[in-house]
Amino acid sequence: MKSAVLIFPGINRDRDMLRALESVTGTPARPVWHTEAEIPPADLIVVPGGFSYGDYLRCGAIAARSPVMADLVRKANAGVLVLGICNGFQILTETGLLPGALMRNAHLHFVCREVFLKVENASTPFSRAYRQGQVIRCPVAHHDGNYFADTPTLDRLEGENQVVYRYSEADGAVTDEANPNGSLNNIAGIINAAGNVLGMMPHPENLIEPLQGGSDGRGIFESLVEAVAA
Repeated sequence: MKSAVLIFPGINRDRDMLRALESVTGTPARPVWHTEAEIPPADLIVVPGGFSYGDYLRCGAIAARSPVMADLVRKANAGVLVLGICNGFQILTETGLLPGALMRNAHLHFVCREVFLKVENASTPFSRAYRQGQVIRCPVAHHDGNYFADTPTLDRLEGENQVVYRYSEADGAVTDEANPNGSLNNIAGIINAAGNVLGMMPHPENLIEPLQGGSDGRGIFESLVEAVAA
């Protein structure tokens, strides 16, 4: 599987992502600097986490207008798989590839800890290695992860099964206490209507092997390998 990782000033999870992709796919991913006008051919393009441009204006707002993003949008609209993690999720909403917005955490504090995620849709290219309803552990590290969308958008996401991951308790119960940032409906990750673009706030790349304390996040990358091979 060929993959590319976009890099912007202030992004700091690019090396984690590059390592995770190589670990799972067996093939080094291609780093792509934000000033490039074209992304090399790839089965998967990843927009990683961090603090692009210091989160000035709005998180992801400046990065979304970088030269490389025009080609990302073209490729996403053509069906290439795109994964946005944390700041990458924010960037994807700023480009319009995903609906809604990521706002300041409801408690106004940076959150950095492990959470539980319930797999709400196990039929996507980003989740097929899991079981429907399975609960996995995953780290979060963000200050602006509070997902918001207007009521019609939220209804559409829920009605069309576009919520892929949801914050939950270890037993799968979806509660306010399990929600680390105030996201509507405990939403942790959503997919676009076409099914090829996923954005999520948690960091699966940081939980893919025992040395990291577990491998619950590995299934997302294994899902992508399986989807590309299919």
